[in-house]
Amino acid sequence: MWISGKPCLFLFLVTIFILSTSLNLLVDSSESDSDRVSELLSLQSKSKSGVIHLNDKSLNRFLTSAKSRSYSLIIFFDAVQLHDKQELHLKDLKFEFDLVSASFIKNNKDTPSQSKLFFCDIEFKESQNSFGLFGVNALPHIRHVSPQVRNVKDSEQMDQSDFSRMAESMAEFVESKTKLSVGNIERPPVVSQKQIGFLILALLISSPFLVKRILAGNTLLHEPMLYLIFSVFVYFFSVSGAMFNIIRKMPMFLADRNDPSKLSFFYQGSGMQLGAEGFAVGGLYTLVGLLLAIATHLLVQVRNRSVQRGFMVIALIVSFWAVKKVVFLDNWKTGYGIHGYWPSSWN
Repeated sequence: MWISGKPCLFLFLVTIFILSTSLNLLVDSSESDSDRVSELLSLQSKSKSGVIHLNDKSLNRFLTSAKSRSYSLIIFFDAVQLHDKQELHLKDLKFEFDLVSASFIKNNKDTPSQSKLFFCDIEFKESQNSFGLFGVNALPHIRHVSPQVRNVKDSEQMDQSDFSRMAESMAEFVESKTKLSVGNIERPPVVSQKQIGFLILALLISSPFLVKRILAGNTLLHEPMLYLIFSVFVYFFSVSGAMFNIIRKMPMFLADRNDPSKLSFFYQGSGMQLGAEGFAVGGLYTLVGLLLAIATHLLVQVRNRSVQRGFMVIALIVSFWAVKKVVFLDNWKTGYGIHGYWPSSWN
């Protein structure tokens, strides 16, 4: 009776528990690092840009529950509900992040580096637990999780100030942390092949009419005022750093680090410039250029000496003021030769 009673049932349950525990351990041990790498490569191949979308469950599988890893993860933290906030530039940054991922995969195809680094994104609404696990409380946010990291809060965060340089700064961050080469950032062409074909077709159709108007001297190309406006625009475009802003997709302003409710239009540091400060400097240079052009082309036709002298005095004072402000801005950004209080003295 003792063997066939409750003690027998107890031994049976203990045996079942031991067997199930052993089976789980066997399954866990059989799921090696190479299995996870293979699955990550499979998920990467299904993504257009190679960025793997993670959630709480998959993050646990590839990161937190993995006892040993041979790969690093670069994680972009996203929130779809904040895409409309222009000051965050989340959509633009996500596009740039995709470019870095696609460039890394293309430049490292069929090399050992391909399985050493994976680009991932994670969305707030889907994975709030993961955001809390990393301690993410502000966006934009990018983390590098190396194979040596055990506590995800110890992973390396990309500096907020580096986001202004978009894909290039992201690539530098990746290369500095992983010691792997991202390679050339390949951007899609501004004009697609279909658009180019349409433009060529439109040009061919309209060419007889254009030739006729050109021979008659009745086009915008024969308007001197158009060339004047275009010349001023080219000058302003050149001296304001507008091309740099377009290529780097520089924002016009940033939120103030000390007070997020305020906007910062000038960034202290020689490594970057905001759109607003480029336009400010370009406007000052253009003002000086216009004064010089007026003095050399229009003022010489004025017969009144008093008017000439008065305009030249005003032009010199305004030009001196404008150049002084540009010098102050340069000194403030680089930290050299600062005398006085600027840019609050901008008036």
